[in-house]
Amino acid sequence: MSNLARHGEHLTWTPAGSLEHLLIARLEGVAVLQLNRPDSRNALSDALFGDLIEQLELLDGSLAVRAILVTGGERVFAAGADIEEMIGATPMEMHLRPRLARWHQLRNIRKPLIAAVNGYALGGGCELAMACDIIVAGDSARFGLPEVGLGLIPGGGGTQRLMRAIGKARAMDMILTGRMLPAAEAYDAGLISRVVPDELCLGQSLEIGFGIAARPQHAVQLAKDATLHAFDLPLQTGLDYERRLFELLFATKDTQEGLNAFHAKRQPRFTGE
Repeated sequence: MSNLARHGEHLTWTPAGSLEHLLIARLEGVAVLQLNRPDSRNALSDALFGDLIEQLELLDGSLAVRAILVTGGERVFAAGADIEEMIGATPMEMHLRPRLARWHQLRNIRKPLIAAVNGYALGGGCELAMACDIIVAGDSARFGLPEVGLGLIPGGGGTQRLMRAIGKARAMDMILTGRMLPAAEAYDAGLISRVVPDELCLGQSLEIGFGIAARPQHAVQLAKDATLHAFDLPLQTGLDYERRLFELLFATKDTQEGLNAFHAKRQPRFTGE
């Protein structure tokens, strides 16, 4: 592993447009978005979450970006929704707010999403990590859904994604009691992809992003699409969907290049076509 990726030394953070609480860096085809509300433990306010989704959609449409990494602070990835914004709200006000619809927009991002999680990922922060495709956690990370203790339930997909990831018994334990899973236990349960030392979390996540960025992008995005449909479709329908995407790739130059390179025993030269 390079020192550059190990320490994230060459990431240059700048505000994402005019956004105050979101920083962005780009390196070798990977865009990195950092939640930046340290005084609020990176609580996902309506404004921050809206800005995050807006930036993700812009990056999703950029030809120069081939993987997207979302991270937070060293001690807190994101501590949940901004509770202050919910106090006194009526059911209709909550229904009309765009927040819950934004989770569907997040689900529709085509490019691979990597979550680099240090510290606490709670409530909406845990749901944000689970909505990503790969989760890399520092060894002191903690994952939890404490909403029931506030008289709420997870509202950003937590009840659905958590049970699919770790099964009913563990999901019920976390959701009903508010118990947090340490990183090692979250890995053993199947909630996250990798556990690394805290100081290597961002670097390891970048390495994964670099590896994905070097692969043929049509295949990467269709592989993500097919895999996510496994949540939604019966097995036979999912198999049919996978087969159609598999066949569709034969219309791309990168697929032909990959096959020809394998046959010629040389490195492929992918162009994104």
